[in-house]
Amino acid sequence: MALPPPPKPSPPSKNQVGNTAGYTLADWIDDITQAQAAHIDGFALNIGPQDSYTDTSLVNAYTAAEQRNFKVFISFDYLCGGPWSSEQVIQKIKAHTDSPAQFKVDGKPLVSTFEGVDSASDWSAIKAAVPVYFVPDWSSVGPGDFSQYLPGVDGAFSWDAWPEGANDMTDAQDTAWKTMLKPKSYMMGVSPWFYTNLPQWKKNWIWRGDSLWHDRWQQIIEAQPDFVEIITWNDYGESSYIGPIRPAGIPTGAQRYVNDMPHDSWRAVLPYYIDAYKSGNTTTPNIPQDKLTFWYRINPSKSGSAGGTTGNNPQYQPAVDPTVVAKDNIFINAIVTKPADVTVQIGGNPPTTVKATTAGVNFLVVPFNGQTGDTITFTIVRDGQTVVTATGKGITNSCVDGLVNWNAWTGESKDPIPAIPSLPGKLGLKDGE
Repeated sequence: MALPPPPKPSPPSKNQVGNTAGYTLADWIDDITQAQAAHIDGFALNIGPQDSYTDTSLVNAYTAAEQRNFKVFISFDYLCGGPWSSEQVIQKIKAHTDSPAQFKVDGKPLVSTFEGVDSASDWSAIKAAVPVYFVPDWSSVGPGDFSQYLPGVDGAFSWDAWPEGANDMTDAQDTAWKTMLKPKSYMMGVSPWFYTNLPQWKKNWIWRGDSLWHDRWQQIIEAQPDFVEIITWNDYGESSYIGPIRPAGIPTGAQRYVNDMPHDSWRAVLPYYIDAYKSGNTTTPNIPQDKLTFWYRINPSKSGSAGGTTGNNPQYQPAVDPTVVAKDNIFINAIVTKPADVTVQIGGNPPTTVKATTAGVNFLVVPFNGQTGDTITFTIVRDGQTVVTATGKGITNSCVDGLVNWNAWTGESKDPIPAIPSLPGKLGLKDGE
């Protein structure tokens, strides 16, 4: 089904189908329902050629999406299990192209990849067999070298969603991609975090998360790309998940840093960010009541062994000390109806007060300052009255297996914000790891 040309694509989230072997149809429906509450309009279904259950998972994903009026599309992963053959790609696309849940652009199924630039020549035959709107992630070649592939694509997706080393993220690469691609489509990536320690795949590094979830959304709202992909919904092994933790999907070895480390509260602020993106930042946020969301690491950076973890991926970036990449800070979104004070108290230590200066979403930072405690207490205080209280997991020097947990813990105040209607907009989807 062709979608009318709406004003702005809304973000999809990358769903790592390789982590869904144990999913039932009800699990897919539950994931989609939670994504819709955050104003996410679709999942990009990342699939590798090595998994025997891929077809079953795709059928369940498309069926659940049809039931929930949600959109999905396939992203072919060319790295996790080797390259796809053209015949396999054509078969997977054709199997679902007529589904009402299939995301389409200009009447053609949207299709993406995770890498696969070495198979770029396959796509002329694929597109001849089944017309697609092709927006690959071939980030490894960069925007300069990508230009040689422009005749065979409809756009490009950049996986460059994390900063290098002890730096904050900028949108310089996004600007380069947009300029190179014009007038073709650009899909911009956004992610809250990245930490992986999976020796069986030779992976053990961290990229700076910290303020990334806030910073990157400000860049998206300013840049107004054609599509946005949230990286990821359920990639537990890389700590980038914003969906619920489903234990069966956690890779072996990642349980140490994923168990009891929910990321659900990163979704709480998405309706505001997504609506601002869709509207071109022309709408005034509807704040029905005060709310807090917050995230931080539960182990100070020098509380245990780094476990061989490096800052940066040493396969192609200079390795740096992870303690200079990850800051010992608490990060807060204070969503307030009008200005207020926000207090943060780590255990029995003296509280720290910071100010939410404007109605709407205020991003605030409070350092650990060497403090630890069994719980963290957050409050919103206005005119001398406490209007919101929340409690977060404690910060401790006690590390599981003696290893610093570089993953984030997220939380929020208990009183949920009433459902905020989603703005209409072009449905954009992308991989949900």
